[in-house]
Amino acid sequence: MKKNSVEINVYSNQIAFRVEFIVKNPLFLNQKLFKMNIDKYPSKLLENAVNEFAKLPGIGRKSALRLVLHLLRQNPEEVNAFGNSLIELRNEIKHCKICHNISDTEICSICSNKARNESVICVVENIRDVMSVENTQQFNGLYHVLGGIISPMDGIGPADLEIDSLVKRIESGEIIEVILALSTTMEGDTTNFYIYRKLKDLNIKLSTLARGVSIGDELEYTDEITLGRSLTNRVPYESSVGQ
Repeated sequence: MKKNSVEINVYSNQIAFRVEFIVKNPLFLNQKLFKMNIDKYPSKLLENAVNEFAKLPGIGRKSALRLVLHLLRQNPEEVNAFGNSLIELRNEIKHCKICHNISDTEICSICSNKARNESVICVVENIRDVMSVENTQQFNGLYHVLGGIISPMDGIGPADLEIDSLVKRIESGEIIEVILALSTTMEGDTTNFYIYRKLKDLNIKLSTLARGVSIGDELEYTDEITLGRSLTNRVPYESSVGQ
């Protein structure tokens, strides 16, 4: 009888220890339950859909499951329209044969717009940069999308970018100025310098985006490189007021 009493006490202590651990670490229980449930789907079709959504950048399995369940609650017509739009996008999207921007036609709406200044080209890294510059409504020239920047660490060299096609556009003789609008990173500056070396003998104006202290920033929180460039590229006060 005494032996059974000892065994019961030991068993009770183990249970008490586990309960106390769970009370002090509630996230442990949630993570264990979620991990146990997230890998068990009631449908193989549901699991396949979650796996596909989880492949998207920034989407984990939990978010993927939420998105899939949201689609299941929609009307079949809406879900079909959603799926068809993606299929149509992938199969029918084109790249402009002049600037390499995405387009519905062989030549994009920007390159085919006769109201644009065809003598100025803004060189950008990707399609998102085209959209960013267009949103400023301060540029009326044409674009040239490189499709990336030189990055040896990622295995991207000049041959992987649309640099040769840029040189051919310049050699046509219609371009007066090329604006290098690439990111202010080491890779961006490396690409800028490479393009500069390729174009410097073609009798055109090469410019880059102004770099300096942003409007509304305090000098106390500005990094040394940005502040140094602002001092080097300082402008007369009258010019800054006029802008």
